[in-house]
Amino acid sequence: MESKRQAKIARFIQKELSEIFRKQTSALGGVIVSVSQVRVSPDLSVAKAYLSIFPPDKSAEILENIKAQGKTVRYELAQNVREVLRKCPELQFYLDDSLDYIENIDRLLGPKKAHEKEDGEKKEEN
Repeated sequence: MESKRQAKIARFIQKELSEIFRKQTSALGGVIVSVSQVRVSPDLSVAKAYLSIFPPDKSAEILENIKAQGKTVRYELAQNVREVLRKCPELQFYLDDSLDYIENIDRLLGPKKAHEKEDGEKKEEN
């Protein structure tokens, strides 16, 4: 169970990381990195950031680049949160594939829905 303090710090870190990635990706053009969720350990030493990356075909490459630049991102975050946090947590980045999962479920259910519509139209005609 996440404490109120953990949740508050996680939201704050999520906001700051989002701003950092927005600034960094504005130069790339055509790439969007959003921080979908941040989870902070109970001792506030580790923050796991789940990233949603668009376009999805470049997501693995961009995630590896972000992990390689992790110390730079942590330094920028530390500069932004120094008024609130005594120590900046260690950052771990993960790919958030929940949107892909939802899209896959919709795709799997999609033809069935279309087929049900056709059956419904045929029954109305009779």
